[in-house]
Amino acid sequence: MNHERSKKLYARAKKVIPGGVNSPVRAFKNVGIAPVFADHGKGSQITDADQNTYTDYICSWGPLIFGHGSDIYYQDVDRALAKGTTFGLATEIEVEMAETLVDAFPSVEQVRMVNSGTEATMSAIRLARGYTGREKFIKFEGCYHGHSDSLLVKSGSGTLTFGEPTSAGVTRGTAKDTLVATYNDLDSVKALFAENKGEIACVIVEPVAGNMGVVPPNPGFLEGLREMTREEGALLIFDEVITGFRVAYGGAQELFGIQPDLTTVGKIIGGGMPVGAFGGPAEIMAMLAPDGPVYQAGTLSGNPIAMHMGLNTLRYLKAHPETYDVVNARAKRLAEGFEANIKATGVKAVVNRCAGMSALFFTDQKVENFSGVMTSDTEVYANYFRKMLDMGNMLPPSQYEGIFVSLAHTEADIEKTIADNRKALEAIAEGC
Repeated sequence: MNHERSKKLYARAKKVIPGGVNSPVRAFKNVGIAPVFADHGKGSQITDADQNTYTDYICSWGPLIFGHGSDIYYQDVDRALAKGTTFGLATEIEVEMAETLVDAFPSVEQVRMVNSGTEATMSAIRLARGYTGREKFIKFEGCYHGHSDSLLVKSGSGTLTFGEPTSAGVTRGTAKDTLVATYNDLDSVKALFAENKGEIACVIVEPVAGNMGVVPPNPGFLEGLREMTREEGALLIFDEVITGFRVAYGGAQELFGIQPDLTTVGKIIGGGMPVGAFGGPAEIMAMLAPDGPVYQAGTLSGNPIAMHMGLNTLRYLKAHPETYDVVNARAKRLAEGFEANIKATGVKAVVNRCAGMSALFFTDQKVENFSGVMTSDTEVYANYFRKMLDMGNMLPPSQYEGIFVSLAHTEADIEKTIADNRKALEAIAEGC
């Protein structure tokens, strides 16, 4: 495929944007090529600046559950635009969105709108600290919760330790209260609680890890977190920025039957627009300003255009629960096709899937935490990505991101991608 215009745009961008991109994964560095610049999308397809068309399995990292350019998102949006794009005042549609979210999540009685998943998780942790009067919190290695300072921490070797910053500009003082455990390992959580008795405000977790590829929770893991946090007087936060309304209408907490204390959600509640929210029981949410001492604010929070597109999305999903049946069936077929191709070609690879999310890892190890993810051969993935791109498949330009299927993906899309996967794996098996 010709990518000359994308290359020229990248050269221009590097002069005025750090790294030439406004979010690092877009740089395509992990797959060894210049980034592809998107031009437009419709349904399951996106077209780049050079007019190459791909079947898109990124879906803006999850929120585009109806694919690109769906009329569902845009219904009556022109009327909403005509009324105004921002006021800095409360609007009725914010109330409608809050009521919709409270109805969707039994664990949520009140909700606060924000503008991104990063804001949602950052604010939820601040709220948990304010509510409990404690300063430390637990996260899991490989789980990403946005780029606020205290969350840019991992455990390095995977041993239990106080957090070390993984980004320049994050101070050790900020990171010291971030404790890092191993995903799917309750003993690692138990050890941190024992070492920091009465000091831990909350545990934050992606109920289905979606930022180290896709890693589902093992049976009993989420249940164990729920029990342990209750026993220790800490709050349990489900980061459902990816999974909320994606794996089920009520998110992963509906799928697995676990009610957290606080929930965060992201762009899907804005139909793909820049939106986030966090919510929980009224007793906890009452700690937020203006009623309580925990401060959080945002001029564009509850933006009426984003709220309109989000309500279009959520109302359709509630009225058409069969959406999830279709999306999950297509994702299952894709994963099973990949698995059959792996077996036929003998390439060392495994597929993880949860509902409409999946990931292909080039390893012969079971992938159930960050250590398992790190056994994947990223050079092979980069080779695989380039081959699939040349055949018209836009997969995540990083081993550590997930594949997303939308309602717009047809059976023909899925079967072509499975056939292309077979060709790519055969080439890899032959050393090409």
